Amino acid sequence: MEYTKLGSSDLTVSRICMGCMGFGDPEKGQHSWTLGEEDSRRIIRHGLERGINFFDTAIAYQSGTSEQYLGRALRDLARRDQVVVATKFLPRTDEEIAAGVTGQQHVTRMLDKSLQNLGMDYVDLYIYHMWDHRTPIFELLDGLNQAVRAGKARYIGISNCFAWQLAKANALAEREGFAKFVSVQGHYNLIFREEEREMVPLCREENIALTPYSALAGGRLSKRQGEDSRRLREDSYARLKYNATAQQDGRIIARVAELADARGVSMTEISLAWLLTRVDAPVVGATRPEQVDGAAAAAALKLSAEECRYLEELYLPHPLVGVMAQNTADAAAQPHVWSTGEQKI
Repeated sequence: MEYTKLGSSDLTVSRICMGCMGFGDPEKGQHSWTLGEEDSRRIIRHGLERGINFFDTAIAYQSGTSEQYLGRALRDLARRDQVVVATKFLPRTDEEIAAGVTGQQHVTRMLDKSLQNLGMDYVDLYIYHMWDHRTPIFELLDGLNQAVRAGKARYIGISNCFAWQLAKANALAEREGFAKFVSVQGHYNLIFREEEREMVPLCREENIALTPYSALAGGRLSKRQGEDSRRLREDSYARLKYNATAQQDGRIIARVAELADARGVSMTEISLAWLLTRVDAPVVGATRPEQVDGAAAAAALKLSAEECRYLEELYLPHPLVGVMAQNTADAAAQPHVWSTGEQKI
């Protein structure tokens, strides 16, 4: 396993981050493939054995049981100072807004609940899960800064945002003396490369770490034409993201398979090795030990510039889908509230 510093932070993370969305109480989840605690622990243990020290979960995953399973496993299997734990918080609810709960109070509530779920005193990286157009970003940044100053979070990150939103948020944080976002977790893989327009250049310029999700496109970048899996059949959100462009994406996936055969490795290794030429640590979910093995092996696989060009050259622009399409719609419908008193920067 290779390791790197996470952006401008002093966190040393494995080049593969284990995504924990597939862990948690199956009865509280939205996915049929969610693992119970014993199987989740087995995957976490295998990841640790393969050198993975970076784990990403969220309070939204299976009503917090993903956090609970991860916390209990790490408490038994690793020293706290040898792992990097990231979790994420959701926007304010309608009920919180009606009750007058501020952004600062919301961050505190969510983080305290996540720490309780994890059984930890702090998280290494606390991530703003998706843009909340109904809460001033000043309030959220203030709340996050308070969490850092209190020692409950070492650093903060952001997910599912546009480059302009990240740039303005960090500018506001710098102006106010708040903690700045050190990482961004967006939708980025070999068949969805829209982050390369503005987010990737911004992060390179500002030394912000890229830790993308959907690194294997819901399994599509690890499966050959005609191969099936339970997730491919049942993941409705992944179908929303990829079905409309399946024909053009299939040409790229065929090249992944071709190159995997030529190199004598798996498609997972080729797909992730390409992504690792662009990002710091992709978030890779796993529900079987062999999936962990493939992700870990990718960190050691080096692709030539020619091989990368061969994988890239068939890409065509894709429309935004899912949460980022919703972000666009919300931005158009809601005024951009950046700080209290309706002030803008």
